Amino acid sequence: MTRRRSAALLLVAWAGLVPAAAQTPQAPAQPPAPAASAPDFARLEAEQSAANGKAGPRAVPGRRIPVPGTVSPEFQAAIAAPYRAPAWNANPGSAAEWKALVAKLAAQTAAPLPALRERLGVVSTPETIGGVKAWVIAPREVPARNRNRLLVHIHGGGYVYNPGEAGTLEAVLMAAFGGFTVVSFDYRMPPDAPFPAAMDDAMAVWRAVLRLQRPENMAVFGTSTGGAMTLALMLRARQEGLPLPAAIAPGTPWADLTETGDSYKANEWLDNVLVSYEGYLTHAAKLYAGTHDLKDPQLSPIYGDLRGLPPTILTTGTRDLFLSNTVRTHRKLRQAGVEASLQVFEGMSHAQYLFNADAPETREVFAEIAAFFDKHLGTDKDPGTDKPSGAEAATR
Repeated sequence: MTRRRSAALLLVAWAGLVPAAAQTPQAPAQPPAPAASAPDFARLEAEQSAANGKAGPRAVPGRRIPVPGTVSPEFQAAIAAPYRAPAWNANPGSAAEWKALVAKLAAQTAAPLPALRERLGVVSTPETIGGVKAWVIAPREVPARNRNRLLVHIHGGGYVYNPGEAGTLEAVLMAAFGGFTVVSFDYRMPPDAPFPAAMDDAMAVWRAVLRLQRPENMAVFGTSTGGAMTLALMLRARQEGLPLPAAIAPGTPWADLTETGDSYKANEWLDNVLVSYEGYLTHAAKLYAGTHDLKDPQLSPIYGDLRGLPPTILTTGTRDLFLSNTVRTHRKLRQAGVEASLQVFEGMSHAQYLFNADAPETREVFAEIAAFFDKHLGTDKDPGTDKPSGAEAATR
């Protein structure tokens, strides 16, 4: 099997949204051929000018948006992929049906991971950290510079998807492309364990790793739900008087559960991963939050006080339904005096940098995050103490 074909077969689900059955190679997408009769621009100009002649919501004509030719062939295939049902619009009628769907998608997501780890030279070791099921994921040979560093990964999945090993994909990519030792943990999720169970588990893990490694040598990262939980963990740890890490990387964070933000509508139906907030996101938010106020900063950290948070790097794309979540978070961090970097990728839908380990865009995302972490994380053990290195700490 060729490397390119192997990479195509390893298009892996994020938030359970790319079932294994759909993980087949695709030819590089090409822009669609021009319509037989292009719209009469003069007529369209008049119609749109009339429709938008008064202040108010913007009316737009029907759109057919081509796959951009400005991205790699591997990434064109991801951009051109169809919506993935039933995950994006799932609405099971009972707890049992939710759990059955989640288990099915998790099995499909986890299946390619052993081969991916082998190909990327990454080892995954199951552990229990702070009483929470976890995996320590590291390159076979950790670079000397990173041997006293430790990352904590919080997986995404809309608070319902990616239990177990299925949630470790992003950690595998970070270990491979960044050369870090990563702790990825399996937090409790609804319907059995709604808010605040996931955050309680995140805090338990953070307390545990603080006994193993200096906070100055650690970072926390995650995508989507994992990005939101990364931010919420910082707020809660600060509130409880715990040290914060040296840096964080919330990727396209679900920082606001209230469907507030321009891209929730501007990118609706264009994002081929999340597609629409009216799909499973609405149901997952209610399932997770229960009767709690959706503007509680532990649910929607965009409404929290972000002053004093660690240096932050955020990632999103031009087609991401959560583009506004990410941009708003970046601006609020900047307004709070926090060092914050924002990387936005052409044509990218939600979390699409996780789908193909061989896409140049994927490697660029993780290279940027790794460089940001390298800039901010310390490298030394505590002088006069026996605190172990990152790799040693995580396996104790």
